[in-house]
Amino acid sequence: MIGGGLAGMLAAWALRGYAERIVVVERDRYPERPAFRSGVPQGRHAHLLLEAGHRALEELMPGAREELRAAGAVRVPMSGVRWLSAAGWLAKYESEVAFLSCTRPLLDHTVLRRVRGEPTVRWLENTDVVGLLGTPAEVTGVQVRARGDARAQVREVRAEMVVDASGRTSWLPSWLAQLGCPPAPEERVDAGVSYVSRLYHRAAGPDPGFDALYLQTRAPDVPRLGVVLPVEDGRWIASLGSMRDAQAEPGTAGFDRQLRLLRDPSLRELLVRAEPAGAVRGFWPGPGVRRHYERRAPGGLVVIGDAVCTFNPVYGQGITVAALGARALRAAAERHGSIGHRMADTARKGIAAATNTAWMLSSSEDVRFPATTGGPAGLPVRAQHRYLDRVIRRATVDPAVCNALHEVMSLVAAPTALMRPAVLRSVLRGGGSGRPASP
Repeated sequence: MIGGGLAGMLAAWALRGYAERIVVVERDRYPERPAFRSGVPQGRHAHLLLEAGHRALEELMPGAREELRAAGAVRVPMSGVRWLSAAGWLAKYESEVAFLSCTRPLLDHTVLRRVRGEPTVRWLENTDVVGLLGTPAEVTGVQVRARGDARAQVREVRAEMVVDASGRTSWLPSWLAQLGCPPAPEERVDAGVSYVSRLYHRAAGPDPGFDALYLQTRAPDVPRLGVVLPVEDGRWIASLGSMRDAQAEPGTAGFDRQLRLLRDPSLRELLVRAEPAGAVRGFWPGPGVRRHYERRAPGGLVVIGDAVCTFNPVYGQGITVAALGARALRAAAERHGSIGHRMADTARKGIAAATNTAWMLSSSEDVRFPATTGGPAGLPVRAQHRYLDRVIRRATVDPAVCNALHEVMSLVAAPTALMRPAVLRSVLRGGGSGRPASP
């Protein structure tokens, strides 16, 4: 297992019982308690497990959801989110669809504690993978050495199957090229997104009337967004995002300026009463990239998490898709009864299928901004945008349409749910118009 972040830990857990030994190679040393670490640079920013994500986690690790809740994670129903869409405030209604909100260290530590108890998992911490073993036809292991020491001895770790879970900075394409493998087909979209985030102690005083707040971008003229999520220990995490050419300046001054530039003052007004609980942190994730290893990869190789597909973090899909990928990996192991080339091939296809909806939603939304490079284009995308715009306008006044939109965005329903007869009738009857709900 290359990488012991969330995707790697979930993949290791998914393979238990089907491998005699699972070796996790991790560049960092894990902290003894929940704490930010350098190997997860996005960890200081807003994270959430969408409904599909915590369902998948619970299926893989029964009881994990309650462990997270007991540790301070907050269950936020979609009806508890004040969501300013491109068309206005979404309609209020009671929703069974929810997400789990906590800091990334709490989530990682909860999963790590469970995986640490699995006797078939071994750990190589503070260790770098520097290359693959094998041929263009199959991968048979990895080369490793102590982290940060170019003079350290390179050792070989042989394996029947190698799983790359090393994240968005994965070196896998280069390693495969060194073996003589042709590159996997790739899709790329880059909206130039960047983030600044800060933790706050929740303000005392009257209830704001919502559990979380999301001020969405509006293409092409509003390239900024803001979100506030509740996290453990009575805190909020506020993340402000922007597309290309609207990046925040560093530090507190840049954060405060981004707050003032948001299209609605409610987030700024919420935080003015709150006490900062940490410094302002920035994050520049780079482009969204999807690599189709299900179409081209040597035998014995599986790729999961951000190593196979990175998303614009605006849509909050990344850790949910990692959990869905781990569930697909487990399903492949159950189908074949053991690890090996056939199982790896099935897993690659299952992980690709688990990624499809999230990639389609995020990449097609990114191209709405004129400064975006790459991504889907043409008549199908324009038609999709027109219909989705009508759906969102109706979602400001029709709770049933709003619920369908939330199900799709939470990855528990396919985009075709927006074409259900009741939704379609409402959208067509309303002509895509409606008076937006008040905040």
